[in-house]
Amino acid sequence: KMSKSKGNVVDPLGLIDKYGADALRFFMAAMESQGRDVKMDESRVEGYRNFATKLWNATRFCQANGIGASQSVAAPTATHAVNKWIVGELVETLAELDRAMADLRFDAAANAIYQFTWGTFCDWYLELIKPMLSEEPSPLQGRGLGEGELAEETRAVAGWVLDQILVMLHPFMPFVTEELWHAQGERPYELIVARWPEPQAAVDPAAKAEVDWLIALTSSIRAAKNELGIAPGARLDAFLAEPSPTARTAIERNGPAIERLARLPSIRFEPAPAGAAMQVTAGGDLIVVPLEGVIDIAAEKARLSKALESARKEAKALEGRLANPNFVERAKPEAVEKARADHAHHAAEAERLEAALARLG
Repeated sequence: KMSKSKGNVVDPLGLIDKYGADALRFFMAAMESQGRDVKMDESRVEGYRNFATKLWNATRFCQANGIGASQSVAAPTATHAVNKWIVGELVETLAELDRAMADLRFDAAANAIYQFTWGTFCDWYLELIKPMLSEEPSPLQGRGLGEGELAEETRAVAGWVLDQILVMLHPFMPFVTEELWHAQGERPYELIVARWPEPQAAVDPAAKAEVDWLIALTSSIRAAKNELGIAPGARLDAFLAEPSPTARTAIERNGPAIERLARLPSIRFEPAPAGAAMQVTAGGDLIVVPLEGVIDIAAEKARLSKALESARKEAKALEGRLANPNFVERAKPEAVEKARADHAHHAAEAERLEAALARLG
């Protein structure tokens, strides 16, 4: 709600000059929810400008690696698990987007395409396919698919997925998608009259399980390194004594991706040697990473214990304040809200530090 007399009118032209029309348009769609007023938040408009930049950079990466426009509405043939996975993820996203649009839930539709584009396609898929595009030794060799064929398949799938993103995103961000559509190459039709995606494909459960395991492993390793103060680029050995079938398949077929993303040159299928180690999980598998010679175990335990004691103390003090009826009833609402937020922050920090100490054994 805006009022000229209160001076809270938002000038859309000023926001467009600052962040672009696409960012403002996407913000309005993402904030639209039935029964709720749209509250202006310039930081979110800026965030959607960053989203447009992310898409732009992803397209430039594709162009630099020979990934161009797709000539097919249907999904290309995919044989590698990563390519099967991204096709399946797009199929699921499209179904979610169609449901949201049918219900006139433009906020849910915007969120679906946002999460797929930024998280699934840009953050994971493009990273996972880099070894394939550079034609490093392929885990599929010996199974009828050579290095060049794998790179060709991957370029076809990536180009097709990017085209579907531009079509699905076009109603929300018409200008940047139109620009990127033409930058990708010639097609037999224009974006404005492009057919709505029809993948003519289905989710491959085995491929989904394999790639989801890879993502879980990478996320767990990165989080554990951050907790323990280990450099993100540090290359560590790992041990998995009793791998699940999914873990064994994922490791054997995706060695280059695991080494590049998780910085694990090898994962041995045997018990870890005795000594301090961190433990991470991926799916139902427990991976052990020895830390002898990597960090000073005693110093790290002391640091984490001191930080944990401080976090617990702060959380307990805020818990006592929030349990006091006089504070909750008489303090300003914003002060109460801040106390609750601070308590949640310190409680979460305490849990994180407890997990970090547990990793060290």
